[in-house]
Amino acid sequence: MAEQQPSAIFLKDYTVPNFLIDKTELTFDLDETQTIVTSRLHLRRNPESKARTSPLELNGGEDVKLIGVAIDDYTLPKAEYAIKNDKLVITATPDEFVLTCETLIEPQNNTKLEGLYRSSSMFCTQCEAEGFRHITYYLDRPDVMSVFTTTIIADESRYPVMLSNGNEVARGKTEEGKTFVTWHDPFKKPAYLFALVAGNLEVLNDSFTTMSGRKVALQIFTEKHNIDKVDFAMDSLKRSMKWDEEVYGREYDLDIFMIVAVDDFNMGAMENKGLNIFNSSCLLASPETTTDDGYLRVEAVVAHEYFHNWSGNRVTCRDWFQLSLKEGFTVFRDQSFSADTHSDVVKRVEDVSFLKTAQFAEDASPMAHPIRPASFIEISNFYTLTIYEKGAEVVRMIHTLLGEEGFRKGSDLYFERHDGQAVTCDDFVNAMEAANGVDLSQFKRWYSQAGTPRLQVTDHYDEQAQTYHLTIDQMTPPTPNQPTKLALHVPVKVGLVGQNNQALSFTFDGQSTDEVVLHVNDTEQTYVFENVSETPVPSLLRGFSAPVKLDYAYSTEQLLQLMSGDPDGFNRWSASQQLAVNELNGFVLQFQQGETLSTDTRLVDGFKSLLADETLDPAMVALILSLPSQAYLSELADKIDPQAIKAAREHLRQLTAQALETEFKQVYESNAVTGDYQASAEQIAKRSLKNAALMYWVASGSAEAKSAVVCQYRNADNMTDQFAALSCIVHFELAEADELLNAFFEQWKHESLVVNKWLMLSAAREQDNGLEQIKQLMLHPNFDIKNPNKLRAVIGGLGQNVATFHNLDGSGYTFLADQIILMNKRNPQIASRLCTPLTRWQRMVPALAEKMKAELERIAREDLSKDVYEVVSKSLA
Repeated sequence: MAEQQPSAIFLKDYTVPNFLIDKTELTFDLDETQTIVTSRLHLRRNPESKARTSPLELNGGEDVKLIGVAIDDYTLPKAEYAIKNDKLVITATPDEFVLTCETLIEPQNNTKLEGLYRSSSMFCTQCEAEGFRHITYYLDRPDVMSVFTTTIIADESRYPVMLSNGNEVARGKTEEGKTFVTWHDPFKKPAYLFALVAGNLEVLNDSFTTMSGRKVALQIFTEKHNIDKVDFAMDSLKRSMKWDEEVYGREYDLDIFMIVAVDDFNMGAMENKGLNIFNSSCLLASPETTTDDGYLRVEAVVAHEYFHNWSGNRVTCRDWFQLSLKEGFTVFRDQSFSADTHSDVVKRVEDVSFLKTAQFAEDASPMAHPIRPASFIEISNFYTLTIYEKGAEVVRMIHTLLGEEGFRKGSDLYFERHDGQAVTCDDFVNAMEAANGVDLSQFKRWYSQAGTPRLQVTDHYDEQAQTYHLTIDQMTPPTPNQPTKLALHVPVKVGLVGQNNQALSFTFDGQSTDEVVLHVNDTEQTYVFENVSETPVPSLLRGFSAPVKLDYAYSTEQLLQLMSGDPDGFNRWSASQQLAVNELNGFVLQFQQGETLSTDTRLVDGFKSLLADETLDPAMVALILSLPSQAYLSELADKIDPQAIKAAREHLRQLTAQALETEFKQVYESNAVTGDYQASAEQIAKRSLKNAALMYWVASGSAEAKSAVVCQYRNADNMTDQFAALSCIVHFELAEADELLNAFFEQWKHESLVVNKWLMLSAAREQDNGLEQIKQLMLHPNFDIKNPNKLRAVIGGLGQNVATFHNLDGSGYTFLADQIILMNKRNPQIASRLCTPLTRWQRMVPALAEKMKAELERIAREDLSKDVYEVVSKSLA
């Protein structure tokens, strides 16, 4: 590591800005080799600041060259300002003045993809979290909100489309013959929400009429060859706008809303005010090139970024420690939108499955942190699953505690109180309290306490008294810098199921009901259910009412009962997962002890009854059929043994497939979709069950199944069926695997997003020379290491390739470390995210842990960016 290591920034040290910027006037003179940025900042001292004589310090970047600076009409000589640690420091300033800065930047050389950079032939920006300082000198912090006016000057023949935030207010020609376009955003915003795009782009035009009758122009821009793939995104946008009006009463506020698709982007999308910039993978969709999952992702991301217009833009975060204020709330909103649009149970299962697999693992890692962190070295490292997914769960718990009506009252008050402000997580909770007359002071601990709480549940049924006692103990394991935990306020939704799979009614707190939300707020509590007519099976944590780990000693028979008859759809899935986990844990132990894996499994009984029940939602059945993933089983393990987990999963799938071969064939055939492709809930559900059944049918070894999967690949008229078949063919190494993998590439080599699928599948393919194959992929003409999507595709495939990545010789870890070192200077944000698998080294079996740690130590010897330094240093601490 470098001799002088980066220092941490602490929430406790927050102070208000010493200066405010009332107006920001920007001019960009775009050029192929250099871009000149002129800023006029209308500054004044902040009356709330105690530092009344402090110097002005503006954030900048090492890639920003200062040409000149002036206060009002006075050009400052070099003796009157200084550049210190990438900051422009001016010691003497009036209390109110206009600061003019002229800077030079080179967007074409910007590989970090922060600030202004080139993607293909266009200019674009990414300013969250601290990208604006790579454009010009500025108070680059979210609590400095300003009204922006932006003028873009460029050669119109090369850049006919020139966009920025707000509404277009002027257009014309400069004396040099270039075109200028001026945009004005009347709403105050921090610099991280600034956006600029210039390029030769096609546009899809539409409009939306708001609930007050205003007509808003809608535009989606892409490169010419992709314009036919944005109709679904436009439809998703209009449905999102309508939903936000109906559910939250939030109306769009500008005259125009624009989205631009960009190929080179570190994140998924960015909610810049009025001008969203999207990773093309989150915007483009067509039946031929996009799977059902891809369509659902486009819909969700479009909704998420649009919903930010209020929960993130009109009301933003005071500082980056409050990031979950906007992201957790907005993830909850987009999840609710998707649940209302499709199946709420299926959506909930998908979200929780992801949370329990990935976020719980983060909570158990050296990078564990609360949803409102106490400190950070590099804020880009805190765009995490904890901030987003767990943050959404915390908002969901407030919704559960207050109910639909109470939550709406709270959100209305929140927006009313804080419109146009930069606020904190406490402000959000305070609005919920004030609107509903409740005390959420203990609940606020969720914001400051890291880790996944564990609930230990025991019970007792008194047949004579017909009372049922449920005792819940809660504890949260220690996490870095938080050895001691306080009791949280945990809402636990509970129902009781009888022996005939019927919901049992009971009396709780004097009220007759069949479901109750328990308020668990102490380390141990006992709850009494009265008038319970028979020994019940508890249906605990319905709908996953809190992001916790649940420990209750369900028997196999009880799990089968819940799996087949629980009125709560989520808990039916949860029971199937727990049953599978129990079976798989036994197989893992047998594999580790060198024993022959058992051929006995009770899971078959549950799956058989499930496949026979035609009343169930096919999408739900497909989810229940999905075995717990390699990643989820790893998260549950005391010591992760990847090879043993893989062997156990393959064995259980094969046992189930062979026992139910006839049933899987029948389900596959009965769920065929006829007619043209639609990304409708009904069609998506049928395709998901059909392809889940196909995977099992092929796993059975049936020659008929092998023929059917090849036939599906060759005859598919949509990417969902084609790619599902190809994945099955490659995974089971059918004779046609090489031929069809090559054919797939030849068919789609001109479609970048489909090539990414090919790259990931090829990297995930387990072969004796797997690592050499992956290295060859990175030399392929269609691979570009500068493109984050392509790098993520290959490294993501490597992560799925258990035999290659977790090879006992450590070569997979060495390869990943090589990529981290390479990307450390080129794109630190991507490099730090690539570190994640290595950060779990302490949880691996010893033979693998030693090799992972050695690679982290090798990375640590490099001159590291702040992004990578923070992750590596915490992992080795």
